Amino acid sequence: MTELQQGTVDTFRGQFGGSLYQTGDAGYDEARQIWNAMIDRKPALIARCQSAEDVVAAVNFGRDHSMLVSIKGGGHNIAGNAVCDGGLMIDLSQMRDVEVDVEKQRAHVGPGCTLSDFDAAAQAHGLATPLGINSTTGVAGLTLGGGFGWLSRKFGMTVDNLVSVEMVTADGRQARASATENPDLFWGTRGGGGNFGVVTRFEFQLHPVGPELLSGLMVFPFDQAQSVVNGFARFTETMPDELNVWLVIRHAPPLPFLPASVHGKPIVALAICYAGDPAVGEKLIAPLRSLGEAHGEHIGVQPYTDWQQAFDPLLTDGARNYWKSHNFVELTDDMVRVALDYGNRLPSPHCEIFIASIGGATGRVAPDAMAYSSRDANYVMNVHGRWDTSEQDDDCRQWARAFFKAAGPYASSGAYINFLSDDEKDRVESAYGSAYKRLVEIKQKYDPGNLFRVNQNIRPG
Repeated sequence: MTELQQGTVDTFRGQFGGSLYQTGDAGYDEARQIWNAMIDRKPALIARCQSAEDVVAAVNFGRDHSMLVSIKGGGHNIAGNAVCDGGLMIDLSQMRDVEVDVEKQRAHVGPGCTLSDFDAAAQAHGLATPLGINSTTGVAGLTLGGGFGWLSRKFGMTVDNLVSVEMVTADGRQARASATENPDLFWGTRGGGGNFGVVTRFEFQLHPVGPELLSGLMVFPFDQAQSVVNGFARFTETMPDELNVWLVIRHAPPLPFLPASVHGKPIVALAICYAGDPAVGEKLIAPLRSLGEAHGEHIGVQPYTDWQQAFDPLLTDGARNYWKSHNFVELTDDMVRVALDYGNRLPSPHCEIFIASIGGATGRVAPDAMAYSSRDANYVMNVHGRWDTSEQDDDCRQWARAFFKAAGPYASSGAYINFLSDDEKDRVESAYGSAYKRLVEIKQKYDPGNLFRVNQNIRPG
């Protein structure tokens, strides 16, 4: 914990354009809270920035006073790296502007933006870029770790659509990074998880999407899970890039299209999104209906922004969360059996297993093109432990860890760093695979003192 003299803080306050919070100040507790209720840390000082110049001032203050520094964007990270104990939290959550250049199909996005902010601005012009699936997720953290969502099979990972960034490096310098400016920094930023600086502006390539797409859910009884999951595994191996189907094993939420008798019961759901002609999409997804006798389905043409928010009620803030994750090239019969075994003993009504299909365009980028290198990953599995009270901590974490271990033999290399929990520091090097050595060199160049270490840390070498 850094001991700061009040006069030092007061001097900084007079020079800082944003807001500063210390323990006991009105707004302090609200500012330090993030989405995952497992995280209860207390920074000595929170610097809520309004501009890139504020970020420069905050970085310089943290470095000059040898403070532990954490960076908060949208505040949705599972590991809780947005918040540090006893140090300086640089809070970007108010920097939420989005500018869309319709002619060039580019978006310029502030680091505090959520997916909802970005989607709304881009979809006003019938444009989008691949993001996540929960509208309250922060764009910055999602992007810096790789990023994927419903559009990734057609348009690639989020970082594949990143054109440039503006950032503040550890020495307090403002830098722009792109394919032609500081290309090494740009290489590392696309998947490097915020190890090299504080991004104050993102520039994304946009694509014509929607504004309405065929999307929705098919919900099957868990006693038909063997057929549904095996069918999902085979179907997703050959589906076109425009189509994405994800699998979810959980207890049924009170969805209005499901009978009340199903609510709270174990189910298997297929989440579907088709980024093309809805009539073509309907024909493509028809075989999925033959995988079982569904409890119900809700599939139709709806605004893309609505589909991006469809899972928000299941991912509200204030719950306790612990995740584990693997990448897979394929879903073998043995892996399916493991998933069904653990799906049959979910320790909480809110726990779930989801398997996201990526592949498609995400696999057509060279593994060494950028820091995100897991280009053989056709599926990303999230073992999503989620529950309400601390009394459930041990049971839910043990379930997630046991499932993760049992699935390990069938996983591919690498890992999606946005799904790594705080106790997985030992997985960072293996998560980056062949990219790690170069990342260490870039870290040494731009942050040799490891100022930015409250993250999935790449140590300078």
